[in-house]
Amino acid sequence: MGDEFYIRPGPGEPLPLLFAPPIEPPRRRFRALRQRWLNSLPFHALLFLLTCVTTLIVGTHIAQNYEHNFPAFDWDISRAFFTGIIQNPATLAQGIPFSFTLLSILLAHELGHYFTCRYYGIDASYPYFIPAPTLIGTMGAFIRIKTPITTRKALFDVGISGPLAGFMVAIPALIAATLNCQPVIPRSLPDTITLGNPLAITFLAKVLRPGLHPLSISLQPVGCAAWVGLFATALNLLPVGQLDGGHILYAVLGDKHRMISRGLFLALVPLGVFCWAGWMVWAVVLLVVGLRHPVVMIPSEPLGKGRRILALVATLIFLLTFVPTPFAAR
Repeated sequence: MGDEFYIRPGPGEPLPLLFAPPIEPPRRRFRALRQRWLNSLPFHALLFLLTCVTTLIVGTHIAQNYEHNFPAFDWDISRAFFTGIIQNPATLAQGIPFSFTLLSILLAHELGHYFTCRYYGIDASYPYFIPAPTLIGTMGAFIRIKTPITTRKALFDVGISGPLAGFMVAIPALIAATLNCQPVIPRSLPDTITLGNPLAITFLAKVLRPGLHPLSISLQPVGCAAWVGLFATALNLLPVGQLDGGHILYAVLGDKHRMISRGLFLALVPLGVFCWAGWMVWAVVLLVVGLRHPVVMIPSEPLGKGRRILALVATLIFLLTFVPTPFAAR
């Protein structure tokens, strides 16, 4: 019977079941141990701590730029900057506002997905944070969903929970930053990067700081982190493939998802040519990942009026956070 065999000692005696575990090759055992470690909480905690370090470094640079009225983001991080951090690690405390705000938004987003998966009994990993020497000190975070999502309601709730949670954390941070921002235009320097203003920032600036043009506002590090959070929300809400927006779209429209997904994918090409080259990279990533969405086991399940209203809310959030030209180099 394969790896199990039975022994019957005699009539009337209990039947023992003995297991003969297969002997795994060393390489397979190593792979199993490695996979177990990658799925363990200490590994996720290590990635989170490393991301704290990288975002603290970037946040410190942003804070120093803000003090000198320089643009928040630039590529001119000199060797003297890192030397100063090594000689005086306490300097990294300047990066706490940016790092804490950004990681709070990313964590809220991923925990929204995670706890929704737990509610529906879907096997999902802890959040993976990705530390990287990028403009913001990270490449974001994600969770791995290990089992299929079987119903439309579960798919919709898993898809929308992350963007809603992240947006709810980003907006208060953006409000605080808008109220305390400097009403001056940052000095123009070589290798600097200007940020496009989504409608959410423009609207808050008109309401909270009337009389100030949105382009004349220099955001604090907290505001820069909130801006990154809004941009990440917009990327996730793109109704393409298996992004959060793709989950929502498929749950609401079913097979029509394929046509809209392909149409938006094609729209990224002119955006990449005329607005921001990063859209071309994003289009390639989406093409590699796939534009189609897996079917659910119960496609005829009704979503109900409440979820359809939430779908409109997600569309509104996407319109408030999307920026055709998020970055522009000078």
